[in-house]
Amino acid sequence: MKRTAYEDYPDVLNAEQLASMLGISRAGAYQLMNRADFPTLCIGKRKLAPKDKVLAWIDRQTER
Repeated sequence: MKRTAYEDYPDVLNAEQLASMLGISRAGAYQLMNRADFPTLCIGKRKLAPKDKVLAWIDRQTER
């Protein structure tokens, strides 16, 4: 699996891009996006995640 630097991802991620960035399945990305503590932006039925907020969320999770 090819790894890409976070900077190469768009500022707002869909589930497929989030999965790729985190190295998880698309289903796993949707599970994250449905969590109350995960930064998700809902536009209609679409779920998106702002990349900067995802990176901040990761930082908070690793500080525990």
